[in-house]
Amino acid sequence: MDYEVIVVGGGPVGLMLAAELALAGVKVCVLERLKETMPYSRALNLHPRSLELFDLRGLKTKLVSIGKLLPIGHYAALDTKLDFSLFDSSSNYTLYIPQHDTEKVLEAWAQSLGVEIRRETEAVSVRQDAQGVEVTAVGPKGEAVLTAAYVVGADGAGSLVRKQAGIPFEGTDATLTAMLGDVVLAYPPETKVLTHFNEHGLVMILPLTDRLHRIVMIDPTRMKVPKEEPVTLEELRSGLARILGSDLGISEPYWLSRFGNATRQAKRYREGRIFLAGDAAHIHFPAGGQGLNVGLQEAVNLGWKLAAELKGRAPEWLLDSYHAERFPVNTALLRNTQAQTLLMGLEFSPRMIELRSMLSDLLCIPEANKEVAARIGAFAIRYAPDEEALPHALNGRRFTELKLRLDSGAVLDAYELFHSGCFVLLHLASDDRLNDAVPWEEYGHIRVVRASIAGNAAEWDDVHTALIRPDGYMAWAVPQSEPQPLEAVKRGIARWCESRPM
Repeated sequence: MDYEVIVVGGGPVGLMLAAELALAGVKVCVLERLKETMPYSRALNLHPRSLELFDLRGLKTKLVSIGKLLPIGHYAALDTKLDFSLFDSSSNYTLYIPQHDTEKVLEAWAQSLGVEIRRETEAVSVRQDAQGVEVTAVGPKGEAVLTAAYVVGADGAGSLVRKQAGIPFEGTDATLTAMLGDVVLAYPPETKVLTHFNEHGLVMILPLTDRLHRIVMIDPTRMKVPKEEPVTLEELRSGLARILGSDLGISEPYWLSRFGNATRQAKRYREGRIFLAGDAAHIHFPAGGQGLNVGLQEAVNLGWKLAAELKGRAPEWLLDSYHAERFPVNTALLRNTQAQTLLMGLEFSPRMIELRSMLSDLLCIPEANKEVAARIGAFAIRYAPDEEALPHALNGRRFTELKLRLDSGAVLDAYELFHSGCFVLLHLASDDRLNDAVPWEEYGHIRVVRASIAGNAAEWDDVHTALIRPDGYMAWAVPQSEPQPLEAVKRGIARWCESRPM
C-alpha cells in the first residue's frame, strides 16, 4: 500500500489527525484541494480543553505566542459572559487566534513528523474492500490512484468521503442565515467586544487586527436569504444602522460571508475502513465557537486508536469506541447550538429580550456560569467508564494537570509526559513489585512514571496506579484499597495495550 492512512482534507482537523498518526510512526498522507491556507478565518478561538490537548503535545506555547488570551466565552451572545478563569487549569481561557494561524502551526508540526501533504489535490472517489481503501485523486500531475489501510474524511460539510461511504447525514436544513463581515470601521465601538440584541436584530463586533473588525449579524429582514447569496456591504451598513443607530463608518470589506443553521450529524462515524471527523461528521450553527474545537478533540480521540490498530496493539473494541465516545458528545453539541440559535434568532421581541435578560442574570450565579462554561469549553466531557475496570471516580474523566514529584526529587508538570503521544502509567504507591508484575518489554508504547503528587489533589489520594490514555483521558485507576492492586494493573494494561497478532 502507498500509505497506512490517507486523510482527505487539510484543514485544522485533518492536519491534527495526521500529526497524531505520524507521532505514533504511522505513514500518513493528507490530500488538500487548496494550494495554500485560506487567508480568511471563520473560526477565531481555541477553547480551554483544546488548549489542554495542545499542551499535551507541547504546542500550546507556540499558539499562545501568536494569539491573545481572553478569560471569557459566550453562550447565545448573552450579556453575561462565560468565565473560564473559574477552572483549575493553566488553560482556563479562550485563545483568540485566527484559524489560518492555527492551521499554519499544525501544518508545520505535521511536516516535521514526516506527514506528506499533497496540496492542489482533490479526492474524486473512495472505494474500500476488506483489505484496504483506494482513493482516486486529481492533482497538478493529473490523476493518481492511492491506496491505504484506512481513510479519514475531514473534508467538510459536503464530504465526498461520507457520501461515497454511504453514511447518512441526518438532521435539518437551515431555517435562518446570518452574515459575517471583516471590515474597516471608522468609528469602532468603545468596548473591545460589543454584543447588542434588540427588536431590530443581533450584532456582535470584535477586533481582528489594528485595521479590521469582524461583524456577525442576524438581521430579521435578511435572515431568510439563502446562504449561497453573496453578502453586500450595504446589507451590513443598513443592519448596523437599524440595530445600533449608526453604521460605524463601515467600509473596505476584506471578507463577507453568509452562513446558516443547518444541523446534521453522520449516522455513524465509521464505515469499515473509513472514518469521519470534524464538519464531515457534523454541522451546526457556529454558536459559542465550538465547531473547530470539537473537531480537533475528535482528531486526537481517533488518532491514537487508529495508530494502535495499525501497530497491532489495539483490542478489538478500540476502533469502534471512536463512534461510541464522540457521537453522544456531538449530539449534545448540536442540541446546545440549537438552543443558542433559538435565543439568538428565533424572534426579536420584548418577550425574547426579557428571556435573554433573565438567562443573563442566571449566568451571574457562579455555579451556573461554571456549568455552562464547562460545556462550551469541553471540560464537562466524560467518557463512559470501562466496564471491566475496577470502579473509580476518575475513570473516563479528563486527566487534569498535576505537579508530580519524581523519585529523583524533581518536580514535573504531568502534561509534559504526553508530548510523544504515548500511554502514561502513573504509579503512586511506591510498590517495588511493579517491575516484576508486568512484562514491560512488551509495552514500549507505555511510559511508566513512579511519582507522588506534589500539591493538593484530593481525588488522587486513594490512587495506587492509573493508566492515562494518549488523548488525556483516564483509562482506569486502581484504588489503594484494592487487595491485589498489581493484578488489577496487569489486567488493565493487557485490556488496553496488549499486542495481538496482525
